[in-house]
Amino acid sequence: MLHHLTLWVPDIGRARESWSWLLEELGYRLDPPVDGVVVLRHPEGPTVALEQSSDMVPGMLYSRMRPGVNHFAFIVPPSASLTDIVQRAGDHGWSTLASDRHRLVRAAEVAYLEDRDGFEVELVAPVT
Repeated sequence: MLHHLTLWVPDIGRARESWSWLLEELGYRLDPPVDGVVVLRHPEGPTVALEQSSDMVPGMLYSRMRPGVNHFAFIVPPSASLTDIVQRAGDHGWSTLASDRHRLVRAAEVAYLEDRDGFEVELVAPVT
């Protein structure tokens, strides 16, 4: 099982705003920062850490099309509403991407979001 995931971001304040809102909607809790690193923990899943990159080139943004990570897929807990999260995402720095993308999941509703820095998130709400 994955223990944690660290994202190098261009702006820690901007990332904290969008990522902490989204992950708290998905059951994560914001822990006190560790050496400037934003830490979001889930009671049953991997921790997500956000750290400002010390090697940013002006104007450089993350690109999921380059070799590396394309996107992150998170399960929407039964206590949350996928539709509600998607509708409110724009207020927290996320934009909606087309939903007719290649999917690895079955028997689920899926939505795709992208933050202001180009990181993509897939939200998977299992259909029961």
